[in-house]
Amino acid sequence: MIETIWFLVVGGVLIFMGLASSTFKRLPISTAMCYLAIGFAIGPGAANLLTLDLARDATVLRRITEVAMLASLFAIGLRLRVPPTDRIWILPIRLGFVAMVLTVAVLTLFGVYVLGLSWGPSLLLAAMLAPTDPVLAHDVQVEAPGDIDLLRFSLTGEGGLNDGIALPFALLGIAVCRFEATPNEVLHWDFALQAMWGIAGALVSGWLLGALSVRLVAYLRTRHGQALGPEGFYALGLIALSYGVAELLHTYAFLAVFAAGLAMRRVEQKASGDKSARQAVGNIDADDVGAAAADPERAHAFMAERVHGFTIELERIAEVAIMLIVGAVLATMWRDLFTWRSCALIVALFLVLRPAAVEASLIGSQATSPQRRLMSWFGIRGIGSFYYLLYALEHAPRDAAGPLVPLVIATIVASVIVHGITATPLMNRYRRARNDE
Repeated sequence: MIETIWFLVVGGVLIFMGLASSTFKRLPISTAMCYLAIGFAIGPGAANLLTLDLARDATVLRRITEVAMLASLFAIGLRLRVPPTDRIWILPIRLGFVAMVLTVAVLTLFGVYVLGLSWGPSLLLAAMLAPTDPVLAHDVQVEAPGDIDLLRFSLTGEGGLNDGIALPFALLGIAVCRFEATPNEVLHWDFALQAMWGIAGALVSGWLLGALSVRLVAYLRTRHGQALGPEGFYALGLIALSYGVAELLHTYAFLAVFAAGLAMRRVEQKASGDKSARQAVGNIDADDVGAAAADPERAHAFMAERVHGFTIELERIAEVAIMLIVGAVLATMWRDLFTWRSCALIVALFLVLRPAAVEASLIGSQATSPQRRLMSWFGIRGIGSFYYLLYALEHAPRDAAGPLVPLVIATIVASVIVHGITATPLMNRYRRARNDE
């Protein structure tokens, strides 16, 4: 009976959200908010269809969340249709590297001197909450490949970069917790070298795999009429391959998958020239799909667009799964979430710490004041923070990671609600202001 109810619930949710997706674009409400509410409803507090214990189920939940993150990061890479040498990349790099490191630093100090945490848990909490979310920020991301609006491009690139860069800080926090040390006692030259290799090795390996794989498929299609299989297989295969190689090289797999998506889009951009990907593909009849895939002038664009469409669907399914899980977790502990510590953390992070880190990282940049304010506000916390929470529950001492659960879940829930409500009206106002210029 329970399995039957599950099929009914999941099927109903997916069909309802598919029918209502266009309506949500006009309302000050996000799909993530709806999934969160449904997850709460099916949790122990109501229907009791989904009961989760984060400590007991951490490994399984982390794997599910990791798959969701990988699919989303690959999709983000495919959206950013800009050469890596373009100056527009300066802002997402500033946000993804500089602002995130500054956020880790100020959050760690806030945890120690305001929340009363010791150095290890405080650093671990900062590593969980510093990365912004690549999945939930639909309204503030680039709208289509080739979109170079500075605000949307910067926020999208930031989400692609900082989820991988947060890992060394999470590892450092776990090390401090284990050895009951201070960050200064663990933070030495070896940590810096490992972090540099993890970032650089991941970006290079992911880029090479993405570029080589798409060129190989295009060569087989255009020269030999082979490899005309479904593009979804190539997408999943490249994600898994990039992840596996990054793990073998002891680099950061999230960054490698993001770089693979960037490389696939870059190869398409070179092949398409001045045309957009959709212009390069053109109109395709049902009987013309094979010819378009093997056409030398359209093969790269055809593959990139098909893979992009497939990963968007993966990203949406991932959002459903993770938000239902977070909602169910919320249902088990909502009475203990909003203490003075979690409220102080949420207010400080959203209104002080994130804006201060962003403003500091953008000193001297070309971003306008409205763009800076929106970049400061849309530091959305979600699936990335949930992943690192589960990672800490797996690897850190339980007495260090356990007390952080309410703080992280409360921040994620607050971000989903507050940023979900404000995203549509603020971005609509931003678009009107840009059109009036």
